[in-house]
Amino acid sequence: MNRAAVAEPVEPAALTDALQAAASRYGRLSDEQIRAMRRRRRTAVTMAASATGALALAFVGADWLKPAPIAPAVWERTLATRAGEMGTLRLADGSTVKLSGATKVRVRYAGNQRSAQLLAGQAYFDVAHDPSRPFTVRAGASETRVLGTAFDLDLTRRQVALAVYRGAVGFDPVDPARKPKGVVVRAGYRSNIAGGVAAAPVRFDPELPDWRQGWIDTAGMRLDDLAEMLDRQGNVRIATPREPLASTRVFGRFRTDNPRQLLGAMGEGFGFRVRDAGDRLTLEPAG
Repeated sequence: MNRAAVAEPVEPAALTDALQAAASRYGRLSDEQIRAMRRRRRTAVTMAASATGALALAFVGADWLKPAPIAPAVWERTLATRAGEMGTLRLADGSTVKLSGATKVRVRYAGNQRSAQLLAGQAYFDVAHDPSRPFTVRAGASETRVLGTAFDLDLTRRQVALAVYRGAVGFDPVDPARKPKGVVVRAGYRSNIAGGVAAAPVRFDPELPDWRQGWIDTAGMRLDDLAEMLDRQGNVRIATPREPLASTRVFGRFRTDNPRQLLGAMGEGFGFRVRDAGDRLTLEPAG
């Protein structure tokens, strides 16, 4: 009967060296001595491999036993910018708030509530969608309520202006005594709250550049609100104009990187002149 050929195992280099060293020292080893050396070698290799596997399992097991990271129960951040400075606040859920100059925002997450307060200036909110945690923003005497959307809020001395770029926003005056009616503002519309009254939303083009790219669409803005917005840019300080000039309504889209030039050109059409006092600009009636 033919027997299948069985390949002899290849001797590891370390074992071969050991056999040769033993042979040179003690003479030729017997077959039993060689087999005994091989058995000890295999036993040592098996034990080392088992120990390595156990050590790896111990480290993996330690990772399994580690508790999952726990999100903080309360998360708060505040960011403020100086005139002429922009900033971005990244929130715990991936939402972002981009701040214009001379702006301050405070954000607080607690439990199933996400809230923010625009304390000064103008900010663009890009809010991550989360139906279980509405996002509310207080700005002056207004409250904005969203689930997930992108919108801009501009807080001035006289009003809060809202422009919605994505989704829809509930925009409400805050007056517990009167409980005034708010409005729902959808993407591509804007509104404002002044004197406790929410204006009916009107259309705008959200694809056009805005203050983040150095532009402004005045759309009937009061001149004192425009002066405040330009003052945030930091290129030059602008004094708040007095009445009756302050309530002058201005229209048009303008670049904001050169307030002197912009206000000078606007003054020719809207009946005021710009006086440069060195450290700031003042606006005066043309007559």
